[in-house]
Amino acid sequence: MPYSPELFERTQEIIDNRRLDAERKAEEKRAAFEKEEPQYAKNRLIMIDSMRQVFQAMSARTDTEELAVILQEMKMKNLAAQDDNRRLLREHGMAEDALDPKYTCKKCSDYGYIETKRCECFMELLRQLAFEEAGKKSPLRFSSFEEFRLDYYSETVNPDFGCSPRQRMEDILELCREYAANFDLHSQNLLMIGETGLGKTHLSLAIAGEAIRKGYGVLYNSAQNIFSELEREHFSRSAKDGEFESLIFESDLLVIDDLGAEFSTQFTNAALYNIINTRINTARPTIINTNLNLQDLEDKYTRRISSRLIGEYLSLVFFGEDIRQKKNG
Repeated sequence: MPYSPELFERTQEIIDNRRLDAERKAEEKRAAFEKEEPQYAKNRLIMIDSMRQVFQAMSARTDTEELAVILQEMKMKNLAAQDDNRRLLREHGMAEDALDPKYTCKKCSDYGYIETKRCECFMELLRQLAFEEAGKKSPLRFSSFEEFRLDYYSETVNPDFGCSPRQRMEDILELCREYAANFDLHSQNLLMIGETGLGKTHLSLAIAGEAIRKGYGVLYNSAQNIFSELEREHFSRSAKDGEFESLIFESDLLVIDDLGAEFSTQFTNAALYNIINTRINTARPTIINTNLNLQDLEDKYTRRISSRLIGEYLSLVFFGEDIRQKKNG
């Protein structure tokens, strides 16, 4: 996946700050301990001086036998100093590594790379920041299942659906809870269909929030914002070309809100087909919310798109009165 140089720099800065903060805290703790136990500081100086003498002897091309004697002597001094410092820590009820820096990543000690290869912690943080940056384009916060109110839905049976709006929403709410609880990269695609104000956005955001808490990379945005950003990226010559598109394709969960509200063009039709088809082929879950029914989707887009939505997505049909109006009433 392509990332901008600015994002790489920001990631490295965060990791560098992690390392510096860990080392600063360790230094403060060590200084406090040495104030109480001056011998600890003396032993550290012995270790440093023994290493210095070894380097001096090696640089001076000392006779081999003499160098061996010096190396052995310095080794014994160093080990004795280490043993004494471990004793001092034990006497204070502290672990041997109590004064060592506590790095976030033990593999790379918060340098962000191991030898010449980027560490896993760097790539994980880079990916997280990329999703956060993309998510800023959405003005909505993540909702929760606990905030979802069933009492706004009517209990009057709708003859066209054979149940009441509340009964339907009880079933959909339970399905969405179960979907979120068991979410993984093999989860089914969801297509939430219904008029505005029936809870599609709320439930899709609740699922997204649970997926994020599980550590999955989630990208949520409205169809209009997604297509606008893809079009801007497609026709620009920025160093970030392809970054947003890659996030769309590679996010663990993609939530497209309000599909059908955007201005339809040849570009948006092609982009939507590419998103749906690519994510189906790579088995990455997608949730799409729309006020359009399947026939409307086919009329607005193409049969290739509607057939994939019918065949590859679980359709959840919402019906009833606009609960937003009830809440605000």
